[in-house]
Amino acid sequence: MSDKILVFYGSYRSDRMGVRLADFIVAGLRERGDDAELVDAKAVDLPMLDRMYKEYPKGSAPAAMEALAGKIRTADAFVFVTGEYNWGPQPGLKNLTDHFLEEWFWRPAAIASYSAGRFSGVRSGTVWHSILSEMGMVVVSSTLAVGPISQTLDAAGKPTGPAGESMQRSFGRFADDLAWWTEAARAQRARKAPPY
Repeated sequence: MSDKILVFYGSYRSDRMGVRLADFIVAGLRERGDDAELVDAKAVDLPMLDRMYKEYPKGSAPAAMEALAGKIRTADAFVFVTGEYNWGPQPGLKNLTDHFLEEWFWRPAAIASYSAGRFSGVRSGTVWHSILSEMGMVVVSSTLAVGPISQTLDAAGKPTGPAGESMQRSFGRFADDLAWWTEAARAQRARKAPPY
């Protein structure tokens, strides 16, 4: 069975490099047979959070928000690709995520982080773990940390050099972990309705 996986990316910068990692993950998941789709926060272009999706009367949410809510509800799992800005997560990705709540519930999520430096965005990834757990997702233990991103992935999102080879080896475990939890969550939801 093909898993429907949404890969979220949130940089709004003009010279953004993290999209290389998002593209690599989407391609890698598709090679494994998954139905993976990139959700680019900049392209979706939700406003700064004023009203959550659930706070709109039914059928009155902005079109982009309504469409994304439908995609989230029908997804089997999520991957969040996060850069690190001053030890924290990207505001664009956080803003997009905060527009929704119940839509995320009872599905697994994985975190991939990156930075221009050697810390690979792990501080942002650690913050995301708490955020996603609070929003009702089961965060898998395997992570993908990439840095320096310019030495790991080329402009087409293809691994390059020793850092790229290392990342590619790590991707298998990352994707396997997400796939296991995706299957487990799907089976449990079919067996028993979530408690809320």
